This record gives sequence, structure tokens and C-alpha cells, in this order.
Amino acid sequence: MTRFNERTLEGGGLDGGSLEARTVEEAPAPGAAPAGPVPNARATLTLTSAATAVALMTYTAPMVTLADTAAALHTAPSAQAWLLNGTPLGLAALLLVAGTLADDYGRRRVFLVGTLALGLTTALGAFSTTTWQFTLARVAQGAASAALLASALGLIVHAFPDPRARLRATGVWGAFVSGGIAVGPLLSGALPDWRWVYAVLGAASVLVAALGLRSLAESRSPRGGRPDLLGAVTFGLALVALVAALTLGRDGWLRAPVGLLLLAAVVLVTVFAVVERRVKVPMIDLGLLRRPRFLASSAGGLFTGLAVIGLFSFLPTVLQRSLGMSALASAWLLLIWSGLSFAVALQARRLHGRVSARHQLTIGFILHLVGVLTMWGAIDAGSWARLLPGLILGGVGAGLLNAALPGLAVESVPAGRAAMGSGAQQTFRYVGSCAGVALTIAIATVPGGGIDLALAVSAGLAAVGAVGVAVSR
Repeated sequence: MTRFNERTLEGGGLDGGSLEARTVEEAPAPGAAPAGPVPNARATLTLTSAATAVALMTYTAPMVTLADTAAALHTAPSAQAWLLNGTPLGLAALLLVAGTLADDYGRRRVFLVGTLALGLTTALGAFSTTTWQFTLARVAQGAASAALLASALGLIVHAFPDPRARLRATGVWGAFVSGGIAVGPLLSGALPDWRWVYAVLGAASVLVAALGLRSLAESRSPRGGRPDLLGAVTFGLALVALVAALTLGRDGWLRAPVGLLLLAAVVLVTVFAVVERRVKVPMIDLGLLRRPRFLASSAGGLFTGLAVIGLFSFLPTVLQRSLGMSALASAWLLLIWSGLSFAVALQARRLHGRVSARHQLTIGFILHLVGVLTMWGAIDAGSWARLLPGLILGGVGAGLLNAALPGLAVESVPAGRAAMGSGAQQTFRYVGSCAGVALTIAIATVPGGGIDLALAVSAGLAAVGAVGVAVSR
């Protein structure tokens, strides 16, 4: 295999028509000037951002059509969490191993395989006729999205070696995370049938994969050894056990199946930690947990999923059931939150040098907390207008979170492990999302609970997230 360093790439070794060279990243010499972007850096940013937006649109598509989807698939109320949690389950289970595979075997290769697979599995979702078929299609979408998302930041880091250019690029990518979240529910609500959105997004994903074949440069940072499949299996099973426990908890938290599933999750996480310490090429280097930046990135991702995604994934369904809003109307209302998140994330790069990523995360959690508390009582009062201040504050907070997390993720790990750093942060994000969605639905629908209690829990989790990130110095 031909080995190139970063300077070889910058010197014109690759042209715009053929970007198939296999690259291995090496650290620049001490005192060397920052490297410029590699050829087709803008195309790399454009395609990775577009694919990321499609992945997040696929993820959020069921948010405003949950009732229609559940009715079409004859899904029981106690199982509706699975319709939302399929994709984040696949994401969380495979992001770490996808990041390692991308670093070791080629980020371009993993990105293209993931993008194409996302197109195919998303289209399959349109043909589902049962809850389990749809859930399995969503899990497969999550697995494909894991390959796409974990490798996307690695491709961006390779394309923009200069720290300032990289900061701007990761900020744009983070904004498209918010953009996908904003457009997904709107597209889903605007189409006449919930199945159509999966056909449209499947075609869009295949198109991005086709464009990426000619426009993306390969990069890697191999460590040798085999992929950590045992770690992937134990981690995935632990996550399934946790989500199943939270979903079944709706019918009673003290029942034996719930306790056994929680115990299984703890045991499997312990086994996962043992495996990671013994394998040659672990999914995640547990030594990174001693790095304050990595802890801040991980805590930020986890509590973004628990507090923010968990609540807002189910809020459109609450609006439809409690206020009688249509799917499209609830999507437009949610756009206030998600649209602001996109706009703020796109502009948050201007805070560089004045507000650290850790402080951005803290502020983002605090804004979500305050926004959620202002929404208290609005649903029971039948007033969607009372939700507006909370949606605005929460949208600004979510934008700060989405802007800060990608850059912090890649800066929290060694330069050659960018995809692993991205995969780790996003794994914590979607673990939190799975748990947050299941917990929100359980609290909001169980007798004695309600949406106000779910809002209070979300605010409390945001407070914990803010403190956790603030103390990770």
C-alpha cells in the first residue's frame, strides 16, 4: 500500500478527477505551518453535510407521524417507543465500531457504504406492514447512519487540517445536524402518506452516495488488528436490554422483567469494559476517560440525547393527541425549535476564541432547562402559544449544543482517531436518545404521570448535563 503524508496530498498528488489514493495521516513536523485544505475540501464538506442531513431527516421522520404509523402497523401504545427508537438503537450500537472501521479501513469507503445502505434500508421502511418489520428497518437505518456519521467527521478533519478551517467546517456540519432535524418532520408532515417520506429520503441518500464516488478523497489511520466484534455485540445487547427495560417500565417499574433487563444491561456493560481492556484494537480506548475534553464531549452527547432529543422526539405526538393539531401543523410548530437550532449552530463558529466549547455546552443546557420550564402547564391549558418562548429558548440552546459537540469530539482524541472520537460522542448522544425517548413516553403516558412531569424530568437532566460539562475541566 502506498503511504502518503499530509504534505504529499497538498502538493498536488491527487487531482480532481481521481481521488482513490490510500492515505495515512501523520503528524506534521514541529513548528510546521498549518496545512491547507486538501483538494475538493468543499465538495467533501458539502457531501458529508448533505448525507448527515438526510440521515437526521430519516431519524426524525416518524416524530410527527407516530400516530398514523402506529395505526397502520397496529402498534400497541406500550410498543410505540420502538417506532421512534429503532434508528437511535442501531446508531448507538454501531457508532463506535463504525468509527474504528473508518479509521482503520478507509473513511471514504465506510462513508459510501453507509450512505448507500441508508438509501436501501430507508426505502424498505416504506414497505413495512408490521411493527417488527418497521422497527427492524429502522434499526438497519441506524446502523447505516452510524457508518455515515462516524466517518463524516473523519473525512472533514482530513480535508481541513488547519485548525481554524476545521472549526468552521465542523460548525457547518453541526448545523446540518440541526437542519436535518428541522426538515425531517416538516417533510414527513407535508406528504400525504407517511410511507412516502421513506421513499424520498431513500432516493436522496442513494444520490449522495453516487456523487461521493468521484468527489471524496480516501483517508485512514490504521492501527492493525481485527475489528472489535465482541465489544460491538456486548455493547449492542446492553443497549437493547436498557431500552427494553425503559419501554416495559411503562407498565410497572417493579416488575421482574424490568429488573432482569436492567441487571442484564449492567452485566453486559461490565463485560464490555473488560473486553475493551483486553482486545488489541478496542472500539474505544477507555484511557480517554481520563481526558477532560473527552469527558465533556461524552457527557454533552449523553445528556443532549436524554434531555433534549428524548423530549422533542415525542412532543409532536403530544401536540396532536392533546391539542388536536395535524401532523403538518405540529411540524411547523416544532420548526421554531429546530429551525432556530440550525441557524444558531451555523453562526456559533463566530464564538470561537470568546466562548469555549465547554461553556457553549453549559449555556446550551441551561437554555434548554429554562425553555422547558416555561412550557410547564401549556399542554394542559390547551395553549400552543404558551409553548413559543420555550421553543425559542430551547432552539437556541440546541443550536449551541449541536455546534460545540462535533468540534469537541474530534479535538478530544488523538489526531489520527478523529472518526473514533466522533463515533464515541455520537454513541453517547444516541444512547441518551434511546433512553430519553423511552423514558419520556413512559412518564408522559403512564397513569399518574403526564407531559408536565416529563418536562420536569427533562429540565432536571439538562441541569445534570450542565453541571457535568462545567466540572469537566
